Amino acid sequence: MVLPTRTVLAVDPGSSKCGLAIVHRDDKGKMSLLWRTICPLVELTPAINLAYADHPFDLVIIGSSTGSREVTRIVKEAFPSISTLLVDERETTLRAREKYWEHHQRGGWRRLLPASLQVPPEPVDDFAALVIAERVLDAS
Repeated sequence: MVLPTRTVLAVDPGSSKCGLAIVHRDDKGKMSLLWRTICPLVELTPAINLAYADHPFDLVIIGSSTGSREVTRIVKEAFPSISTLLVDERETTLRAREKYWEHHQRGGWRRLLPASLQVPPEPVDDFAALVIAERVLDAS
């Protein structure tokens, strides 16, 4: 089955910071993480502009919990011609922790415990955005 290629920006909104991830799905359904970051809410517009310059996207997916209303407003002001989609972000933090450990090698005693039982040493908002993007791209 041939799928349409798609590049999306996903946002895991928060009250003071946001996780961002740009994910590309090719025509075979393979997904690639192109870019990710965590930025303060006040720097959201410049961060999105920089990301768009390097990796143009055609959809912005925003998690529906804390801060989503403000983030939606900011995104629509910055990119009025790009579609936005508000989605449920339930359990993204747990999945984001697992994604973190997929991208960062666990060493020492950390290899012995399941990734789901470990708390990463840094925020995982960017990986939560990745999870949000994957959910939408898997469903479409």
